[in-house]
Amino acid sequence: MPRVVPRPEPLNQAARLQLMWLASPALPVGGFSYSEGLEAAVESGHVGNEAQAALWLQDQLHLSLARADLAVVAKAVPAWQRHDLARVAELNDWVVQTRETSELRLQTEQMGRSLVEWLRNRSGDASQRDADQRLAQCAALPPAPTWPVAFALAVAQCLPAHAGTGSRQTGNDAVREALLSFSFGWAENMVQATIKAVPLGQSAGQRILQALIDQIPAAIDHALALPDTQRQAFPPMLAILSAQHETQYSRLFRS
Repeated sequence: MPRVVPRPEPLNQAARLQLMWLASPALPVGGFSYSEGLEAAVESGHVGNEAQAALWLQDQLHLSLARADLAVVAKAVPAWQRHDLARVAELNDWVVQTRETSELRLQTEQMGRSLVEWLRNRSGDASQRDADQRLAQCAALPPAPTWPVAFALAVAQCLPAHAGTGSRQTGNDAVREALLSFSFGWAENMVQATIKAVPLGQSAGQRILQALIDQIPAAIDHALALPDTQRQAFPPMLAILSAQHETQYSRLFRS
């Protein structure tokens, strides 16, 4: 007889709300101050209207986010749940080493530090904070905790203990929920940056966000399937524009 695999239990409401919280643009990590090269793309003429902005962000989703940060979060969440600091440090090193400009590295390190500080401060119970040694371990990652790795710790803290360490199916379902949160937070921040930088109206921004939402599940599938040997951060035009943005005369954003 074929083996019946039990359906994994869905995340409880508290965990889902925590993941929604992590996706919120109101999370005090400074994500709103970065455009990830978009502002330079506008300045150079690559992005000048709604259609070009939508295509730019969709390309970034599939060619950059899915192959790099999403893939890192997918590996880092179970690593944090296993308390596998060596694996976490390896992933953090990879993120640092693959940031191609100083401002992109500044972004991931600043947002990572800010998230760690938020995790420290969100609970008034000092004994509870001290009980989770992973927070101190994350803060001590050299040269700094990066945004995907710190985000993965925040996810690991809010997921049920069995969600990432049980069966492969259960673990993947929990990690997928985490990647949905990470992706939506990125998409909403980038759409807001687009509205300001192009500039565009709110309705155009919502259409761009809808197009990204339609493509996020496929990007997550790709990230989950990537082995370490195929993870990559190689969007040359984005790196060139980011380098140009560092000396751009007039700008709204830090990247």
